[in-house]
Amino acid sequence: MILESLHLLFFKNYNEANLRFSPRINCFIGDNGSGKTNLLDAVHYLSLTKSAFSPLDAQSIKQGEEFFVVKGRFQQDAPGSDAGASKEMIQVSLRAGQKKVVTHDKQAYERVSDHIGRYPAVLISPYDTDLIRQGSEERRKYFDSLISQLDHAYLELLISYNHILRQRNSLLKLAAERQGGYDRDYLLVLDEQLVPVGEKIVAARQQFLLEFVPIFQRHYQQLADSREVVTLSYKSQLPEADFAKLLRVQERKDLTLQRTTVGPHKDDFVFLMDDLAVKSYGSQGQQKSYVIALKLAQFEILAARNQQKPLLLLDDIFDRLDEKRITRLLQLVADHTFGQVFLTHTHLDRTDLALANITDQISRFRVEHGSVQAL
Repeated sequence: MILESLHLLFFKNYNEANLRFSPRINCFIGDNGSGKTNLLDAVHYLSLTKSAFSPLDAQSIKQGEEFFVVKGRFQQDAPGSDAGASKEMIQVSLRAGQKKVVTHDKQAYERVSDHIGRYPAVLISPYDTDLIRQGSEERRKYFDSLISQLDHAYLELLISYNHILRQRNSLLKLAAERQGGYDRDYLLVLDEQLVPVGEKIVAARQQFLLEFVPIFQRHYQQLADSREVVTLSYKSQLPEADFAKLLRVQERKDLTLQRTTVGPHKDDFVFLMDDLAVKSYGSQGQQKSYVIALKLAQFEILAARNQQKPLLLLDDIFDRLDEKRITRLLQLVADHTFGQVFLTHTHLDRTDLALANITDQISRFRVEHGSVQAL
């Protein structure tokens, strides 16, 4: 899979931009704050229909404008087909106050979720260590997004679970407002709907880790070249406890707090190194190796399952990673482990030096305060 071109209109700090890409390596060069990362984020939008950095889509509209458009043309080979590559146009657009629209060859998806997994991408960013330092929500979001790209049925489960959960929490809030008066029969109906969906989510997460963890551990050992043993486990109250019984036991607490306090939306993924928490005991270098290994395992499993290599987005890695980890990543690039690569850096000469041993076609772009030109 290759992203051939990108068109932006009123996206973040860009009025307009039109770019054509190399099928191998594309470098965005510019000062901090010039808009390099925004170009990676535009590619992320084409893949996952959302920003990797902004929680609200409206924040991606250029200040003072009413809408944004991100459009890209992909070249995609159908696995096992001799028909050749197809050209497919993807567009994501949003007008302030309206619903986001995602189109495939000018045809809008009935549901945006139908797009997820078709054009996979992996982002390696300086902010990745937030997976370690932040709370459980960040880790759940990361793994839920990854599993959803691999398994559309899992994404449907998440959508269903979150819909029922919102209804249940609304009922709990209403009960508090009415000082305890609420429709308990309706609460039981919601619980009957929530339990089987939640149990399937937990089972899918457990099954995914059986495949993912050995790949992750292998990448960590190759990156770190050290003796510590890293592990990744899933912390859940299910299936050891019966979900339906947990909801009954916690009902009074849920009513008091006006929210559902048990279920897969409260679970966590535990990052350990030699049986100790990476967050508390891992050095800065070990934490960086840990999250890069996560992303490399993500890339490998997406490539194997989809029979096509995801886009790889590398944000500011030359300034934020030590030489050993950069060397390992660039070795993988040189060995054609990755497909199409997009990277950002502040200095052209340092970028060329880092890529000196790579013979693939490289396109370079100068980014300056919301404008971008091919070099």
